[in-house]
Amino acid sequence: MSIDTINNDFADLFEQGKALLDDKSSKFMNTKREEAFEQFKKLGVPTLANENYKYTNLVPAFDHPYTVDLQYRTVMGDLNELFYCDVPELDTNLVLLSNGWYYNQNRKLEIPKGVIVCSLQEAAEKHSEIFEKHYGKYAKPNEEGLVALNTALAKDGVFIYVPKNVVVEKPIQVINLLRSDRDLMATQRNLIVIEENAQAKLIFCDHTLTHNKYLSNTVSEINVAKNAVFDLYTLQNQHLNATVLNSVFIRQEANSNVLSNTLSLYGGMIRNNHYTLFDGEYCENHTYGMYLMDRQQHVDNFTFADHAKPNCVSNEHFKGVMDDEATAAFTGKIHVRRDAQKTEAYQSNNNLLLSDTAVINSKPQLIIDADDVKCSHGATVGQMDDDALFYLRARGIHEEEARMMLMFAFAHEIIEKIRVEALKDRIDELVEKRLRGEISKCNTCAIACNR
Repeated sequence: MSIDTINNDFADLFEQGKALLDDKSSKFMNTKREEAFEQFKKLGVPTLANENYKYTNLVPAFDHPYTVDLQYRTVMGDLNELFYCDVPELDTNLVLLSNGWYYNQNRKLEIPKGVIVCSLQEAAEKHSEIFEKHYGKYAKPNEEGLVALNTALAKDGVFIYVPKNVVVEKPIQVINLLRSDRDLMATQRNLIVIEENAQAKLIFCDHTLTHNKYLSNTVSEINVAKNAVFDLYTLQNQHLNATVLNSVFIRQEANSNVLSNTLSLYGGMIRNNHYTLFDGEYCENHTYGMYLMDRQQHVDNFTFADHAKPNCVSNEHFKGVMDDEATAAFTGKIHVRRDAQKTEAYQSNNNLLLSDTAVINSKPQLIIDADDVKCSHGATVGQMDDDALFYLRARGIHEEEARMMLMFAFAHEIIEKIRVEALKDRIDELVEKRLRGEISKCNTCAIACNR
């Protein structure tokens, strides 16, 4: 199937499903939907001709007769009973989504007064003032085809609001479960608003519970106001028939502090887009990522740090371990605008190749329009350190175990940045199992999916 046919099929879906798309969506969302659809007709699904997607061919992933649910499908059984996170020490407020839709039987959360956690549809109706102030303001459909497609088709997702001066001690954990008896395309839209002096931690986990082929297109818009502190952890652990398209747009106001860590443990094709706008002075941002790929898996991380205001600090570090015929790509852009003096921006991408057939394309970039800055970027691609391996073997450690220890130490530098201790310990365990070649997943759901 050609890309033109794929784009035309989405256009037909939008036109024919217009009534279902508009149903139970707010007028504001539907207006944004119409605008985004016009942009999608111009942009379409990104191809290799798009410089930002030159290492990831999305056409095969979209060239499939997926089912697209334009209305909420009733879930058989109780997802609260079906899904159990196997991190008993991870004390979180658990929110379940089913195929991108907010699960209508979520249990009551232990959250401070004034904090709102609900479906996107409910937020658009009941909290319209907050919703309309932020929805569609940071993810721009006119700049990115996947955002345009998401905005045109999105019906639901999660909405999180933390009011001024409120600290949410217990992390909020959002689990999106892909579960269907058909091959499915899921569209999810999230909106997170952290007000002035507020603090919160959010954990996104994606899991597949059946063996079908999935394509998920998720967009998350996040606004972090003055003096606020926000942590975002994304855990990607799905089967080989899953294509994950994940776009995160973060806007930071003055003196805010954000830590983001994306951990790609398993999946057929993964594309992460991570955009950060520094829209106030003295912002601090730490963006980390780790990917472990083998077989014929593919992961592509694209980041863009837009320093629009002076005196901000950004630190970005991504690491990957590649084996077999796995492929990966990293494109990191830092743009320091003319008035963003006193900026400090650092970017690094390090990759460890365990086979001669694994491939990584790394492309760090700096665009500096200011003259009083401290900026650096770099990338490394290499194989196991023979000297370090010899050192361990000389002390009686078996070669296979020594290799595993070196790989784990390489990956742990990213894991140790996690500021939720129970989650950090569990990721350490998962990564160790992954590097040993053991099949593992971070949930003990009743349905065991094949890899």
